Amino acid sequence: MRVLGIETSCDETSAAVLSEESGVLSNIVLSQDDVHAPYGGVVPELASRRHIEAIDGVVREALDRAAVDLDAIDLLAVTQGPGLIGSLLVGLSFAKGLAYHTKKPLVGVDHIEAHIDAALLENPGLPFPALALVVSGGHTSLFFLEKPLAYAVLGRTRDDAAGEALDKVAKFLGLGYPGGPVIEKLAEGGKPKAFPFSAPRMSDRSLDFSFSGLKTAALRIIRDNKITKDSRKLADFLASFEEVVARSILENLARALPDHPAKAVLLCGGVARNKRLRAEFEEFAREQKLEFAIPSPKMCTDNAAMVASLGLKKFRAAGAESFALSLEMNAYPRVNTPQG
Repeated sequence: MRVLGIETSCDETSAAVLSEESGVLSNIVLSQDDVHAPYGGVVPELASRRHIEAIDGVVREALDRAAVDLDAIDLLAVTQGPGLIGSLLVGLSFAKGLAYHTKKPLVGVDHIEAHIDAALLENPGLPFPALALVVSGGHTSLFFLEKPLAYAVLGRTRDDAAGEALDKVAKFLGLGYPGGPVIEKLAEGGKPKAFPFSAPRMSDRSLDFSFSGLKTAALRIIRDNKITKDSRKLADFLASFEEVVARSILENLARALPDHPAKAVLLCGGVARNKRLRAEFEEFAREQKLEFAIPSPKMCTDNAAMVASLGLKKFRAAGAESFALSLEMNAYPRVNTPQG
C-alpha cells in the first residue's frame, strides 16, 4: 500500500508518501518560523492562514518527490489532534476533500501517538512493553505501551510543556525563536551545575510534569544575577536550565519503571532534538540495560511521515471497513478530547 500523510497540527505544513514495501518515499515539511519569530511564539491565526496558502503545494511536492500521482495512493492519513484548532481544520478539510474525490479510505490519527511512531518507524524491531516520552513545545507526556497501538497515559504536563518553558526563557532574554535550538547553541561550553535548580515534583507523587515553576525560578535567577544575552554568565545559565529540564523529564521516567517494567524506552517530539537530552536519555537507558530509540532529528519535529506510518498501522489493525469516509470526522484541540 501507498499512504499519503498530512500534518498541520501547529506551525509546520507537511505531507509525506509512505510505501508499505519501500518505506518513506517523500516527507515535505514547510516551516513557519519566519512568520512567528517576530512574536516569540506561534500566533494561531497566522499559522492557519499560512497552512491554507501552502497545503496544496506541499501535497503536490510530496507526490512529485515520491514519483507517484494521486491515483496511486491507496490510503490517506491526517492528524486530527491535539493541536491548534484552526491549523488542524486546514489539514483535515483538505484530506476529507481528497478522500471524497478519490474514494480512498481516510484514517485520522493522534498527533502525540504519531510522534511515538516516528521512533518505531526508524526502529521497527524495538521490543515491547515500552515506555515512551513525548517532549515538545506543546506536550510533555509519558506513555506505557504494552504492545503496538496500545497507549496508556502515565503522566502529562499540567501547565507549561518543556519546549514552551525553553521558548519563554529565550524570549525573556531576547535570544530569538524558536527558543530550544537557540538555547542549545548558546549553552555549548557552559557549566550545567553553575546555577542551582531543583527538579519539580508533584505533591501528589503522580507522574505528571510541571515546568511553570522552573520557568519562574529561571526568571528570578536572571533578574538576581543581571543576566542578559550579552552576559558572560549566559552560557552557564542556559546549560544549567537545559540540564534541569532534562533531569526533570528523566526522573519521571525512572519513577515509572518499577510499576511499569519495560524492555525499551523511547524519546520523541521536537525537544528530543536537544543534544543534552538525547545524551542523558541514552545514558539512562544503558544504565538500566534497556533498549532505546530516539528518532533522527528531522523525524523529531512535526512531520507527515509519522502520520502516514501510524495511519497505515491503524488501518491494518482495524480493517478497511472501519475507515470509510465520514464527513463527520472532526478535529480535537486538546489531549483529553475524544477522537472524532
